[in-house]
Parts: sequence; C-alpha cells; structure tokens
Amino acid sequence: MAPERPNLVLIMCHDLGRYLGCYDADIETPRIDSLADSGACFENHFVTAPQCSPSRGSFVTGRFPHVNGLMGLAHGNWELDEGERILSHYLDDVGYETHLFGLQHISQDTDRLGYDYVHSEGNLYPGVSPVVHQANRARNVADVVSGFLEREAFDAPFFASIGFFELHRVEEENGRFGFDSEHYGTDPAGEVRPPPYLPDRRGIRQDLAEMNGMVRALDDGVGVILDALESAGLDDETVVIFTTEHGIAFPRAKGSCYDAGIEAALLLRWPGVADDGTRYDELVSNVDVLPTILELVDDEETEIDRPENLDGRSFLPLLTGDDQDSREQLFAEMTWHDMYNPVRAIRTERYKYIRNFWHLPKVYLTKDIFASEAGRAVRETDGVPPRPYEELYDLREGPQEDDNVAFEPAYQEVRTDLSRRLHEWMHRTDDPLLEGPVPPGDNDEITTWAHEEG
Repeated sequence: MAPERPNLVLIMCHDLGRYLGCYDADIETPRIDSLADSGACFENHFVTAPQCSPSRGSFVTGRFPHVNGLMGLAHGNWELDEGERILSHYLDDVGYETHLFGLQHISQDTDRLGYDYVHSEGNLYPGVSPVVHQANRARNVADVVSGFLEREAFDAPFFASIGFFELHRVEEENGRFGFDSEHYGTDPAGEVRPPPYLPDRRGIRQDLAEMNGMVRALDDGVGVILDALESAGLDDETVVIFTTEHGIAFPRAKGSCYDAGIEAALLLRWPGVADDGTRYDELVSNVDVLPTILELVDDEETEIDRPENLDGRSFLPLLTGDDQDSREQLFAEMTWHDMYNPVRAIRTERYKYIRNFWHLPKVYLTKDIFASEAGRAVRETDGVPPRPYEELYDLREGPQEDDNVAFEPAYQEVRTDLSRRLHEWMHRTDDPLLEGPVPPGDNDEITTWAHEEG
C-alpha cells in the first residue's frame, strides 16, 4: 500500500553554487536540468554560510549557525548544540523510515543524526582519503541508492538523504588542490568561459575545465537516482529536492559572503504541486527548507510538531499559489573555517551589506582554494590587501560586487539602514560575536596545557 505522505529524496552535493545549465552556467547538465524542467527552480536561493558544515547545519535545523552552534567545520571540533533537532528527527516522529547515503558533514557522531539506516562509511569529511572519495563519488552512491530502491518494499514513507563527494577539491601529491581530472576528465581550458566575477586567467580556466568533469559525474549520478525512482514506480509519490551548501571552490565564491559564495541551486519536484518547470525569483534562504518540508508532510491524522524557534519560514505557499509576503531580506555569516573569519551579512533584492569583524585580507581564500591554480592566479590581488570593515554593494548597478559604495555620500542612508537591520538581527538571535571574538571549537585543547615535571 502506498504511503499517504510522500517519500522524500534529498540530494546534496559539495561546492556547486548554481554552476548548472539550468542556471545559465557554461556547462551541460541534462539530467539535473530535466529535474528543473519537471519541478520548481528557485533562482534566488541563498545559504546562511559560504562553507560546508555551518550551511548544512542550517539546512537540517532551520536555524542560523550561531544559533544552532555549528559555526565551523564538523571535523574541526564544531558540533550542533546539545538538544538540536534536525530533519531526520522530525520525520522519524511522524513515521518516516530514514536513510543516509554517502556524505553528511554535519556531525562527527553519525548516531546523533538519528537515521534508522546508514548505508555508508566514512560519511563525514570529503577529503579524508582516496577510499572515502571512491565510496562517496556520485555514481557509486547513486548505484547504492538504486539498488535500495529496487529491493525494498515500503510500508511507510521513506526519507533518503543522499550526499555526493563532488565538487569538492582534492589534495594532489604536489600539494595542489584540484578536481581529480585523472578520474573525471577535463575540458580544453581554452574553451571554458569563466563566470563574470572571476578574472580570465590561465589558472582560473584550467581549474574550471577540470571541475567540469566532476559536474558531469554529478549530473550522471542524479540521473541514476531519478531513473531508479521511475523504474521502482515511486516517482509519482516522491518529493525530490536537489541542492548544495554554497558556491564553487573558487576565489570570491566559497568562503565569501558575496553572492557567488552564498548562492546555491535549489530544485524541488513534487508531482501534482511543483511539476511544471516554474521558476521562482523570490528571495529564499536555506533555513526556509526545513519548515517547508515540515509543512509539506503535515496531515490531519498525525500532526507534525513544528517548532516555534526556527529562523526560517515555509515557502510552501509559493508552490501552492497561496498568498505570502515576499522576503525582504536574508542573512549570511561566517565565523570559523580553516582560520578565524568573522563576517555577518544582509542581502535584500537590491543591496548587500557586509560587516567584517577582524583584520582580514581583501578576499578570504580557503585552504583548498589558496593551494589551487585558481588561487595562485589571484593571491597577490585578493589575498594580500586589507579588507574594509564595512562593505556595501548596489547589486543592480554592480552585480559582481566589485564596487564598494559603503563610503559614498549617495548611499549613506542605505548603509545606515542595513547596518541597523544587521545589528538588530544579531541582537535578536543572541549572536556571540556581539560579545567579542568567538573562540575556536578546539579552545579547550588550546587553553589546557599540562606537562610533567621532570
């Protein structure tokens, strides 16, 4: 008997941003594009953090990183606060059978995530070893999911969280971080067109050409899962969500609160509701996805316990055609990655205001970007000059965020307004950054110094 609630399939990859054909990127992604054409595509979906664990933590809790405690990488001694509930917990409450396939990168303790079944080992960090890379490559994970769908008979609705390794950079023998072109293949660098926020330089083109091979592998993996759902006769009763956690692993993207860092693909297919290729240009944050899912699976017989302390809000009315006020603003943040990088940002339809709270280079380059060909191309221009404490960008006049108008007289009213709104948000959400520098996740190890007296 088919479950009354829809099955849920969530596919999440690394470091993709909106680098897909359906978002007008210079790449062919036919299977993911077909999902956009047969579902809903969100053109202005942004994440709460331009880095993996904090963004993913927001996705599964519906709360900002500094609210749920995951302000740095899960393998870097950061964890969700005790008592934080995530998507799998809520779905388990109402009878879903929950499954984890591939990577998750939210907690070092997979048991804490509460999945009924974990179908993968080494599911935390994408850069541990070649064995982990192999097991969590899109095609391998997709094959496991496909076999699961073929074998199982479902008496209850299921939730499958599927995490792909792609498009994470890997460290090569020479210390350079690339895209494993020996396995995935590469395009001719001369035929690649860099995004407009990146300079047209050899290292940029070379890395993009390599990354394209990973994108195609990702697209193939998504196709395997979509085909398996159809073959199993489950596609008409399954909601499919495809997304990523932040922008591509290039300068001014990953690790940055510019749009290229916090932009993320979000595709949702729900037969009978979101199945006609509609594209939505309203502002949507990834903290909005969990409350949307909770409202989607709610029913009169077993009402789901929807918490009141979520930072996001459901966008289900967009899909069902009901009235809903558009988002006026969304927020993004960064605190710790491989170094201290405390940043808070607010984005409206037209403006982006960024407040930097530390002595930082013009553009923060994460370790994998710094040690890449693309990073080498911009180290002197981006990695050395100091960053101002305030940045303001008129996204209509300068969408590449390369003209900081924070100190121009014509923009002082906007600067004051957005600065006030950002501060009010930080105060309202008890942001620890207001009290001063945030200690790292391994602060106990740093401050505890014991030695034996000889």
